[in-house]
Amino acid sequence: MAAKSAAGLLTSVDSMFTTQEERDNAQRSYVIDLPAAEISDFPDHPFKVRMDESMMELADSVKQHGILVPSLVRPMPDGSYQMVSGHRRKRAAELAELPTVPCIVRELTDDEAIIIMVDSNLQREQVLPSEKAFAYKMKLDAMKRQGQRTDLTSNPLGRKLGGKESAEIVGKDGGDSQTQVRRFIRLTNLVPELLDMVDNSVLKEKDKLQMALRPAVELSYLSKDEQNALLEVMEGEDCTPSHAQAIKMREFSEKGKLNPDVILSIMQEEKPNQMEQFKIPRNRIDKFFPAGTPAQKIEDTIVKALEMYRKRERARER
Repeated sequence: MAAKSAAGLLTSVDSMFTTQEERDNAQRSYVIDLPAAEISDFPDHPFKVRMDESMMELADSVKQHGILVPSLVRPMPDGSYQMVSGHRRKRAAELAELPTVPCIVRELTDDEAIIIMVDSNLQREQVLPSEKAFAYKMKLDAMKRQGQRTDLTSNPLGRKLGGKESAEIVGKDGGDSQTQVRRFIRLTNLVPELLDMVDNSVLKEKDKLQMALRPAVELSYLSKDEQNALLEVMEGEDCTPSHAQAIKMREFSEKGKLNPDVILSIMQEEKPNQMEQFKIPRNRIDKFFPAGTPAQKIEDTIVKALEMYRKRERARER
């Protein structure tokens, strides 16, 4: 009798420290092992599953110890399952050739799934700007559909939601301020090639053009045609715009006066603290390099050839 009373007391205490939603979710969740092939990816999943060194290390760990933390999936009407959180673990299991993946199965609405998917993936060690951009946008849209007021606009001041700016709520798990969240969401308006350059600045891709976040945000206000025109100039000049240059292009665009000639003129302006550049017309050196050779590799090869030439000339003088 005492034991039964104690059990009732524990249940009562537990109810005091959990929400009804959490208790409902616990009742509709269960753990099973599923073949990876039976789990579809989350639609428009903004977080990339990269085949990098980190993935190889994860696959080796999974092969030795198995998957220690179950993935979260939701059942679909056709009887299949959809991944909510655990895309990297699923891929690691496939690489390790495991027959199944341990999964928590939970009934979730589309919007519930989006919010959980975004918040769980923002805990990754490295999240690219493009991933945050689309993830934050997805979460904000889901919150809107759930009936929450989320007045996120381009207005720098924004409006408040229960004492908090909606962008602050959206970016809480990613560790970003409301202003930074707005900047990331603006990136979704960039053409893919320009967005890749923002990611390259984080990945430190040596032979690829890189662009900082602030100028990229300014460029997001250009039309797609204007962005593509800029892209051609950037590739031809082998450089990306400074924040000041990007602001100037946005101003010309808003006045309807931005065209390829104006873009080229702005891009050729000398930037503060910029070292003097020596330029060789590309058509004079193309015959010495295979098509598609990165500009940085061409530069390194020319410098190396000049160093060899200087050594040979010095040897002749002796």
